[in-house]
Amino acid sequence: MTRKSQGAIEDRVVVVTGASSGLGRAMALHLDSLGYRVYGGVRNAAAGDELRREATPRLRTVLVDVTDEESVHAAAAQIAGERPADSGVFAIVNNAGVCVASPLECVKMDRLRHQLRVNVVGPILMSQAFLPLLRRTSGSRIVNVSSGMGKVAMPYLGSYAAAEFGKEAASASLRRELARHGVAVSIVAPGAVKTPIWEKVSEEGAADLESLEPWAQEAYGRSFAGLLRVNAMRARASTTTPTDVARTVARVLAASRPRARYTVGVDSWLSSVASRVLPDGVFDAVFAGLLRGQRLIDSGRNG
Repeated sequence: MTRKSQGAIEDRVVVVTGASSGLGRAMALHLDSLGYRVYGGVRNAAAGDELRREATPRLRTVLVDVTDEESVHAAAAQIAGERPADSGVFAIVNNAGVCVASPLECVKMDRLRHQLRVNVVGPILMSQAFLPLLRRTSGSRIVNVSSGMGKVAMPYLGSYAAAEFGKEAASASLRRELARHGVAVSIVAPGAVKTPIWEKVSEEGAADLESLEPWAQEAYGRSFAGLLRVNAMRARASTTTPTDVARTVARVLAASRPRARYTVGVDSWLSSVASRVLPDGVFDAVFAGLLRGQRLIDSGRNG
């Protein structure tokens, strides 16, 4: 099959999942402002209407649930049907994600499965559905949005870390498999970012904490609650914004030879470097100290 040239930026179709809010919304709007022909993946029509109100007339939306195979293939078919015959897609940005916070001993299996279906299975499913369209365009690429926790696993965020580690591994395999096919695969890994996801994590984590059995509240309650506070504070104090992440994605799309991995924020860069040079025992000691400190703080508050 002959691959078509990328053409002018306004001819480059980019699909962004999770575009209803947070990082995905920032990415879709920023890429749209640069001239890309963006399809923002949203879960419902109302979210699509809201996104289009802030965008140029170029931006289109597509209903897609990355956990639903039929939905993903329907989205690919819709985009193919709206493009000229034999034209393809320049890039997909797999941004849709959730974060489950819970002690692994107590995490509900339906929430763990949902975590993995959205963050790991979703990008693979999107890649499968869109690769026929990506192959039609020279220089096409897949961008998987991970996080600093794709390299360092924190206590009580084991479900999320497992998903992000899995996404990193899948991205590496896919990059090596597709290299000979001319489709680049890159990871964009932000650290803490000021987005609504962390408020939602705190709210859902607090609800999970309340639902724990008495023995589990005794075993995990204080340190789990403390970690939720630490994460919320990190997000509020972060200087990394959704726009910073969106600009990094734009760099990946503009690069003639995209790198395998891009970090966004000092904390993500430190996690990436530390994971390569520090032994596991150092991380164990750091997190033990963090949880011990939270227990002391809680004891002081309750004293």
